[in-house]
Amino acid sequence: MSAATVRSNRATPLWGHGRWPNFGVYALALIIVSAVIAPVLYLVVGGFRTNSQITVDPAGWPNPWQVENYRAVLSSGTFWVQMGNSLVVAIATTLLVVVLGLMASYALAAYRFRSSGFFYTLFTAGLMFPLTVAITPLYILLMKMHLTNNLVGVILPQVAFALPMTVIILVPFLRAIPAEIREAAEIDGCSRLGFFWRMLIPLAMPGVITTGILAFVNSWNSYMLPLFLLSDSKKFTIPLGVANFASEYSVDTARVLAFTSLAMLPALIFFSLFQRRIVGGLAGAVKG
Repeated sequence: MSAATVRSNRATPLWGHGRWPNFGVYALALIIVSAVIAPVLYLVVGGFRTNSQITVDPAGWPNPWQVENYRAVLSSGTFWVQMGNSLVVAIATTLLVVVLGLMASYALAAYRFRSSGFFYTLFTAGLMFPLTVAITPLYILLMKMHLTNNLVGVILPQVAFALPMTVIILVPFLRAIPAEIREAAEIDGCSRLGFFWRMLIPLAMPGVITTGILAFVNSWNSYMLPLFLLSDSKKFTIPLGVANFASEYSVDTARVLAFTSLAMLPALIFFSLFQRRIVGGLAGAVKG
């Protein structure tokens, strides 16, 4: 055995800084992931069971597998109406959050004016006021504006509460863009709006995608605001639909599990597909 081999073996011990600590990290990650996935798996699999199977063995596998629960939910017009309402609210909220957040972040990042620090601090302070604190005055305000029982009344507050996080994520991205790029674009005859749409947005695309995904998922899962503002079942979003369905079919546990699984599926797929974008965008914001 050569001296180099001996030094290599000494440099990589089995205990301390070798592979055993990595094994412990992976084992801990596996336990955490299993704890997160287990409830989701229980919901999805439970929808393929009957109520008698759930009563006899609550944690068992379907035997035999049943598709009637999912078929009944998918054939219901109410489910698709609520799904459409959630899509309208989530897409409109995401677009407004991204566009308004980009505009505000660009002004705070690219231009130095007397109150820029104050406005950035104001956006940061917005994170300290949860929706539960503002729900009563917000309801009174929307009622006077005749926006209760209206999807617009849900969209606008969601945009307002999502803007602070959007600005905090986007400002570091925009500050990292060299000022020389903007100056060169102005020399070439590009207007400020032209630079904003043609160059700034592509350069800040990781942050834009991150904030868009977060806004979409948070809007899709929003429950409290629609609960206070929407009373017409035809205007219900999917979280309200799940709660209403669970109370209406409380004795039909299998169908409730199927309805809940289908309700969370779009947000789960959307988040899973773009999770790397979210991590990359947040890492870029921290570096900036």
